[in-house]
Amino acid sequence: RSLNQAVLQNVNKAQIKVKTKNDNVAGVNLPVFESFQDGADSYELAGLAKGGQQLKRLKANYQKAINLLVELASLQTSFITLDEVIKTTNRRVNAIEHVIIPKIERTLAYIISELDELEREEFYRLKKVQDKKKKIKKQKEEAAAERKAKGLDTADEGGDIFNEDHDEDLLF
Repeated sequence: RSLNQAVLQNVNKAQIKVKTKNDNVAGVNLPVFESFQDGADSYELAGLAKGGQQLKRLKANYQKAINLLVELASLQTSFITLDEVIKTTNRRVNAIEHVIIPKIERTLAYIISELDELEREEFYRLKKVQDKKKKIKKQKEEAAAERKAKGLDTADEGGDIFNEDHDEDLLF
């Protein structure tokens, strides 16, 4: 009984404390716990009469148990944190794989089809412009031949280079 009372009277603060450090694993901050002894051992000089050997052995086993518990807590916290990060990453991967990539592919397909349509429209427009220019040129040639046949137009005089082959802007 005297040992029990002596122990209870001398307990005023914890001698084994835990400190936390952060460890970065693959971009994830994980807490790492470490135990350390704070303060002197108040029962270091416990004599044989008070069961000093047993107390010393008990304290050593207790210290080992505390160290193992702290290491276990550190590993468990790391596992839980990594599990949450993995779940979040998997959700992001699924979102990218099943939502964002298909959306971008659909947008790309739409842009390609619109560009193809614009290219076809431009080709059709150019064909129309060429046809209209051919018709106008043919009409000018027929008018010139008609004037020449009536004798209104003399032999080629060189003409005005600014007016002759001037392409007028065509609008539809």
